[in-house]
Amino acid sequence: MALRVGDRIPDVTLKFMTPKGIEDVAMSDLFRGRKAVLFALPGAFTPTCSAKHLPGFIGKAAEIRAKGVDEIICLAVNDAFVMDAWGKAHGAGNDVKLVADGNGEFTRAVGLDFDGSNFGMGVRSQRYAAIVDDGVVSHLAVEEPMKFEVSSAEAVLAAL
Repeated sequence: MALRVGDRIPDVTLKFMTPKGIEDVAMSDLFRGRKAVLFALPGAFTPTCSAKHLPGFIGKAAEIRAKGVDEIICLAVNDAFVMDAWGKAHGAGNDVKLVADGNGEFTRAVGLDFDGSNFGMGVRSQRYAAIVDDGVVSHLAVEEPMKFEVSSAEAVLAAL
């Protein structure tokens, strides 16, 4: 069953890169007591993700934070090395935390996975954006396949 408004974020441990190397991050800890925006996408360095999705959130990070958001999180079914390199390539800095769901555990747990095997990509995340208040989803916008409309930074700003 796919994630819905009112659902609690599943307690899955993922990875992210720090100056000290790869570290674990429990998703429940990441959202506890905080207001966050989570956006997920099919993959780092893919066309729409690189041209529009990530850059949009980097560019609008200050406006999003001004609406009371503590953390902006980007998730993809890629490893932490790829997510780190992608963040550096786009200058994400501290504006967007890039979290690696390398094995697709979180993506499957929220029921927003898709099979990209026809494109040589394996199992990936659908494109979506969520507003999460203290671990509970208060807004969720899942894109139709091959679309980029409802999960953009601008759409999230309108929902905040």
